[in-house]
Amino acid sequence: MNCTPNEPPRAMSAAEIEKILPHRYPFALVDKILDYTPGQWARGVKCVTRTEPFFEGHFPGHPVMPGVLILEALAQTGAVAALSLPENRGKLALFGGVKNARFRRQVVPGDVLILECELIEQHGPVGIGKATAWVDGVRAANAELTFVLTDA
Repeated sequence: MNCTPNEPPRAMSAAEIEKILPHRYPFALVDKILDYTPGQWARGVKCVTRTEPFFEGHFPGHPVMPGVLILEALAQTGAVAALSLPENRGKLALFGGVKNARFRRQVVPGDVLILECELIEQHGPVGIGKATAWVDGVRAANAELTFVLTDA
């Protein structure tokens, strides 16, 4: 990924993310943004706690964060990058597709997911993000995410 850090980093709190993304509990899956460049890339954090509602059924006695929710957290990170552009404020970023998703490590309570999404292509309202999730410097998942920007 070509996500060159900003000096100083641009960061967003959960409250600031809520101003851009419509997601709310239990589907707000990005706790904060560490850095981003509007329209280009974003790096976020998801602190995985044992009280996550999905752990009740996935899996009792052996909690594992569902891969689809890791992809959703990555998509929300990419949506911050796309929707932080002034001309995209107030729009929704919807999933258009997922390609080449790979899950390389289980994500469990206590893990801190570092979420990276670089917007690599956009044609009109349709774009593609290259996304990777990390835990302790080890790749947990990666995918190519297609999104569509639409009016809310």
